[in-house]
Amino acid sequence: MSNIDHLELDGHALRLFLAVLEEGSVTAAAARLGQTQSAVSHSLQKLRRILRDPLFVKSGRGIIATAHARALAEQARLLLDGMQAFASGADFDPSQADLALTIAANDFQRDLLLPTLFRLLEARTRSISLRAIPSQVPTADLLRDSHCDLLISPLPPAGTDVLQKRLLVDRYVCYYDAAERGAPADAAEFLAARHVTVVYSDNERLQFDKQLGAAGYDRQVAVSVPSFAGVPAFLRGSRMLACLPSLLQGQLMRGFAAAPLPLAAADRDFATLPMYMAWHRRMQQDPAHIWLRGMVEQAAAAALKAPL
Repeated sequence: MSNIDHLELDGHALRLFLAVLEEGSVTAAAARLGQTQSAVSHSLQKLRRILRDPLFVKSGRGIIATAHARALAEQARLLLDGMQAFASGADFDPSQADLALTIAANDFQRDLLLPTLFRLLEARTRSISLRAIPSQVPTADLLRDSHCDLLISPLPPAGTDVLQKRLLVDRYVCYYDAAERGAPADAAEFLAARHVTVVYSDNERLQFDKQLGAAGYDRQVAVSVPSFAGVPAFLRGSRMLACLPSLLQGQLMRGFAAAPLPLAAADRDFATLPMYMAWHRRMQQDPAHIWLRGMVEQAAAAALKAPL
């Protein structure tokens, strides 16, 4: 029998266990937590003794969780949530905080907000590490299972335990290389042109593209790329068009001309692009999370004020 009992468990150990489980790698978990691989391995050995289970076993070049480890995951998350709730009444002083945050966002939201957010946090906290993960089409489980602390998306997931707040509203515009062509004069010219668009790696199309097609605008998509970052290389030096958010004009699409979409008045509403932040209800009253959400709102306000 081990002389280590359940009282040896702590929040750091539980967080480490979940990180290894979610990453499927001790190395990746160490990088995520800002620890050395040897420190993570040492803590994992202690957990194995406490729980009397190997927890993770080798599989090819990686590791997989045992059945017992998978069964413990939900309990570990509940325990961490309880610790979070227990400490939520404490005052939060950003200047004394060492924060490690995970935020889920696709490339547009990530590049628009997170660099500014990081600078705001870095200036106000003792230390900060920020991990950005793709949200794809976000689900409530991203927040329920603590895969991220905050989610930023134009399509926040539904759920009675998921809260949200709108950060800003953007609009899709038509980008083109002014050295090669002018703006489309009308819908007929818009539809006659060839287009560059985004189709994510899970074959999910932009919501805008779905709505455009549903409204009867049948475009000729010549090139699809898995992220907004791939668009400029194809658009530059061509006569193609790309329909993307207007706020990209100040960063990724700098150097390209932009014009309003030549759509019928009745169809212009779906060219709007709201952006929301979403979080789990358990974080609603947490002082640190309340402060974080305020910083995200400041980053969004800064994005709207940035010159295009």
